[in-house]
Amino acid sequence: MLSISEFSEMCHLSPQALRFYHAEGLLVPAEVDERTGYRSYAFEQVERAMLITLLRDTGMSVKLVRQALDEPDRAAALLVRHGDEVRRQRTAQDEAIQAARAVFDAQPEPRLRRVPAMTVVAKLVHGTPRGRDAREWDEAETLIEATLTELVKTVREGGVTTLGRPWRSLAIETQEQDRRVLDGEGPFWMVKVPVVAPEEALVALPAELLVQEQEAYDELSIFMPGRNTMAKYCTVILRLLNAAPLDGEAFVNLARLRHEVHDDGVLTGAPVERRPQ
Repeated sequence: MLSISEFSEMCHLSPQALRFYHAEGLLVPAEVDERTGYRSYAFEQVERAMLITLLRDTGMSVKLVRQALDEPDRAAALLVRHGDEVRRQRTAQDEAIQAARAVFDAQPEPRLRRVPAMTVVAKLVHGTPRGRDAREWDEAETLIEATLTELVKTVREGGVTTLGRPWRSLAIETQEQDRRVLDGEGPFWMVKVPVVAPEEALVALPAELLVQEQEAYDELSIFMPGRNTMAKYCTVILRLLNAAPLDGEAFVNLARLRHEVHDDGVLTGAPVERRPQ
């Protein structure tokens, strides 16, 4: 029999790791002294220790390692599945690293720009959750993007020419919309696309679409690299609020935030308006 220290040296596993594997039922000592609690291992257990080390080195969880050891015929399939998950995580980590570098390299700061007058066609996005956690936020993102794609398609099929990049904004442009958002009923978002078309083409669009004439205005905007998330959304709002002071009569109207989703990030803007006299 081998003491835990001898077995530890032989298998290159620390005594702490051996105690953990014992507690998890992966590698139970051949003998445990009831009086002292000392663990002893048989030489034949070296092979199981080696297999555990091999599997754990792949990043497998204890649960998967146990399955592979208890059902050797499934080990290959479990390794394939685990390999797929590792590659997925690696891809996600690579994307996260690129997003982090982009944010730190860009140091996003608000910029003042002039938005020209334009005609826009809008559509309410029905069915989005409130975005209270990451799952709801991602679900809302998917629904918003699908509605936006459908809007652009419908407008173009109606003989209306789209101009520039579409965007999304909060659905609080009327008292009724505002009430439904505050009550948690929704819809919470609407999507818009700038267009140019004869009046008759705009009138012929489906009734669910809203045609709006937007006057030119000044906008404070900021570009945040990477995937759109709730944390980035809140960070952008904070930076717009903390932007260089405007003159005493001007303020940033965050209720009219708009978001343009680009391949490499999100441009968020809010109108700079004058306080009523």
